[in-house]
Amino acid sequence: MSDVTVVPADRRVFIDKQSPQAYKALVAAAEAMREVAAEAGLDRRLVELVNLRVSQINGCAYCLNVHTRAALREGETTQRLGVLPAWRDTEVFDRRERAALALAEATTHPADAALQEAAYGAAREVLSEAEISAVVWVAITINSFNRVSIMSKHPVRPAPAPAR
Repeated sequence: MSDVTVVPADRRVFIDKQSPQAYKALVAAAEAMREVAAEAGLDRRLVELVNLRVSQINGCAYCLNVHTRAALREGETTQRLGVLPAWRDTEVFDRRERAALALAEATTHPADAALQEAAYGAAREVLSEAEISAVVWVAITINSFNRVSIMSKHPVRPAPAPAR
């Protein structure tokens, strides 16, 4: 039995609403990150894969919901989305995508020095400096949004049924 007191979702503070100036700054950082990623030549599908993988690691249901829809809009396949948690064990991601995913994971787990070095080494082999920087910024940004949504307990509601 745990001594943890669970605060009901309806008693959580939506920190994005409570502190709109801070949230606007985070949104501005996300907009700058999108520009950096585009200038580096990162495909939007790859950006969404990074957003999803980091959100999976962090367990952010809200961001998983948002970025799954975004990835599908960008043309990502359901197969690749379905196997993303086990990307290392598949053949559906190319070397660049694998390097970006490893780098995103290392950014999300900064205390794991061995993971960082291995990921960075792999990234240097296939990604440009601009791409490495962009992937790290994407991971940093989604990590921040994950924390906002997790701590606020942003709800994920069922999607409406498709029209028949």
